[in-house]
Formats: sequence, structure tokens, C-alpha cells
Amino acid sequence: MRLDFESFYIEPIEIQDAWNICDFICTNEDRLKPYFKSTLEQNLTPDLSKFFVEKKVKQFQSKEEFLFTLKTKAFKEIIGLIYLKELDWNKKKGEFAYCIGYAFEGKGIISKAIDALSTHFFKEFGIKTLEIIVHKANIRSVKVAKNCNFIWKKTLINEFAPTGKKVINMELYQLHSETSKNG
Repeated sequence: MRLDFESFYIEPIEIQDAWNICDFICTNEDRLKPYFKSTLEQNLTPDLSKFFVEKKVKQFQSKEEFLFTLKTKAFKEIIGLIYLKELDWNKKKGEFAYCIGYAFEGKGIISKAIDALSTHFFKEFGIKTLEIIVHKANIRSVKVAKNCNFIWKKTLINEFAPTGKKVINMELYQLHSETSKNG
């Protein structure tokens, strides 16, 4: 599966992505550290990235968690990662988490990717509810949720502890297949 738009594309994580994921993570370490601590720690060296990618490919195949790479068409470089995690197949729901490199932020690329993946998961997997959980100060991520028609549901009290900071509240946004333009 590959989803194309403009000069970018999304595809499932592949074994050969290990080196490029390590490069992406190390290049964007400062911005990933507070919210993607586990991903960061698992990709600090090429060897660690190899193990990380092998694990994520297996999780993808078993539908436990989906990790997608966001790449440029021109150079096939990884410019972002998008997870569909916290999957509950009984409730048919999952949560998006995403990050993008410094040079590509604020261009609407993640919004287009989330929109395309929402359509894919509603149609191909029968997912009924997708979620984005974000801190209200993360204006760009809130904008992604709103651009993709996710609706704010509630504030999650003491939901997350960013690396090196105290526990913070997070905002829950949801998109339901029956009310989505994508569903």
C-alpha cells in the first residue's frame, strides 16, 4: 500500500527504512524528545533502528500497531512518521500520533497524510473511531485535528508526562467514520 499526494507519499514501515529512520530521528532529536521519547531511544544508532524497524514491521503485519513513513517522492527521504496505535479491534478504534521534520512543518503535509490514512482505515479496516490526543499549546497539531474534521471531545486530566516535565492535560479529538467525509 502506498498513498500519494503532491510531492510526498505514505507507506508502511519497511525493513530497508532502518538507516533513514535513524537519520530522521537523530536530525530531529530535540523536537522529538518531549513527546516521542520511546521512539527516540529506540533509534539513536543504526543498530537500534534495525531492531526498532523489525519490531514495527511485525506489529504492522499482526495489526497490533501501524507505523507509516512519510517520504519525499524526489529523494525518498523520510520526513515524518505516523503511527496508528492504541488499537482496540473490538471497539474499532485507534489513535494517531505523528511527527514531521523541521524543514517540512507548517506546510499541511501531516493534515493531508492523516486525511488519507483516515479514509484508508475507515474503508479497508472498518475502523469506526480515530483519535488524536494533543496538548492545547501544540497549535500545529490542533490545526491538523481540525483540518481533518476531528472534533474536540474533552480534556484528559493529567494524561501525559513529557520527558523532563510535569504531567500535563491533553485534549482528545475524535473522528467517526459515520460522520466523516472519508467514511
